[in-house]
Amino acid sequence: MSALDENLSKAQGYLAKFRETGVMNHIAGASVPANSGKTFETISPVDGSVLAQVAKGGAFDIDAAVAAAKEAFVSWSKMPGKDRKAILIKVAEAIEARAEEVAFTECMDTGQALRFMSKAAVRGAANFRFFADQAPSAEDGLALRNPNQMNVTSRRPIGPIGVITPWNTPFMLSTWKIAPALAAGCTVVHKPAEFSPMTAKLLVEIAEEAGLPKGVLNLVNGFGDSAGRALTEHPDIKAIAFVGESRTGSHIMRQGADTLKRFHFELGGKNPVIVFDDADLERAVNAATFMIYSLNGERCTSSSRLLVQESIYEEFTAKVADVAKSIKVGHPLDPETVVGPLIHPVHEKKVLSYFDKAREEGAVIAAGGQKVGDAGCFVSPTLFTGANNNMAIAQEEIFGPVLTAIPFKDEDEALALANDVQYGLAAYLWTADLDRAMRMTDNLDAGMMWVNSENVRHLPSPFGGVKASGIGRDGGDWSFDFYMETVNVSFPRQHHKVPRLG
Repeated sequence: MSALDENLSKAQGYLAKFRETGVMNHIAGASVPANSGKTFETISPVDGSVLAQVAKGGAFDIDAAVAAAKEAFVSWSKMPGKDRKAILIKVAEAIEARAEEVAFTECMDTGQALRFMSKAAVRGAANFRFFADQAPSAEDGLALRNPNQMNVTSRRPIGPIGVITPWNTPFMLSTWKIAPALAAGCTVVHKPAEFSPMTAKLLVEIAEEAGLPKGVLNLVNGFGDSAGRALTEHPDIKAIAFVGESRTGSHIMRQGADTLKRFHFELGGKNPVIVFDDADLERAVNAATFMIYSLNGERCTSSSRLLVQESIYEEFTAKVADVAKSIKVGHPLDPETVVGPLIHPVHEKKVLSYFDKAREEGAVIAAGGQKVGDAGCFVSPTLFTGANNNMAIAQEEIFGPVLTAIPFKDEDEALALANDVQYGLAAYLWTADLDRAMRMTDNLDAGMMWVNSENVRHLPSPFGGVKASGIGRDGGDWSFDFYMETVNVSFPRQHHKVPRLG
């Protein structure tokens, strides 16, 4: 039996329960169907086969989930941080114990390659461990003194939170939002993306089996215009943490305006990787190709624009094209696969449309640029050369294994090209000149920048973008600033004259 056949057999075992019972909502500790009784299908992008029926939640289901979260908030928010820490550590351990189940389920539901999804549970568990460790000190503040007063600040959990997560790496991104919310003392209503709902159900089951009290984490599946809108408009939801498209973020902000919600948005990106002629070219090629072709290019921090100094443009893009042509496209459970199928036929159609746009605009397809096979949502790793920054392929987020290479003359032009998009999530800079690195990073419009490196994750550091790429920061103490309210209590240090009127 081949490794792929063995993995497929395991995957079928993990998916069997979903085929039998469907992907249910999870409210107040119980697995429940949608109140309407309606369902929708989640399909495998490998071949379009139906994996399971999914509860199609709506406003009634959101109301029930919010009520459960509101009730659970009373005790969860008052639980000592050390006790919340102990529970969240057990959740992390339980995630690790079911790492293979999470990975195989996610591969089949999203099309992401096992070589990357095998780390999904490990990274999710790391999120729970990190924020669990912060829980005992989450409420801590400052003592601010002057001759007349002593001000003491502290933080309090804000209340029930709505978490809306995307379909690209759903398990890890769900933990990235949910773990700090729970550590802060908030309760959660989670609406996962309709294209990849399966591991969200696994997460809530794992968490409760590990000891998370019922109602602290609730799950409602459904679509944005029904379940999503009901969540973002609900008066008892105090904040919305959302990962997804910039346009959807704008809709969510409008929907939550009447209830004055707090928002954290991790939105789109068209991130530049800027390569100067003094860079270590081999490492830069490896980093640039890893950041666009891993995870099927379906990642907000992908380096989807390649800006290369003119003197090395031909050499560098030829090396990138060679890598793109050598990448194995195949079944996500094949250990040799690097690029699996895109998430859904709807998204595949969007990505394929940019191949026609590139040709119409005069770009050269130096690698890829085509669908692979007749079945499933497979697209070849693609490189566009001969491009300029005015083209759609340089301005719009394609969200696939598609890279657009643009030449630049000097530092000033590189900076202008890098900043000339609506987005500002991440940027990657390759140069041996430290002074240049300082100048460039001082002026790049990006919330996160890596010098001579791919995206290397560091949990205590802030994560987030500028411009159309988001509002707010995740990571470290920045997460608690979102999920908690800061309050101040003032004590007099000496008697003072109180103004008297009349």
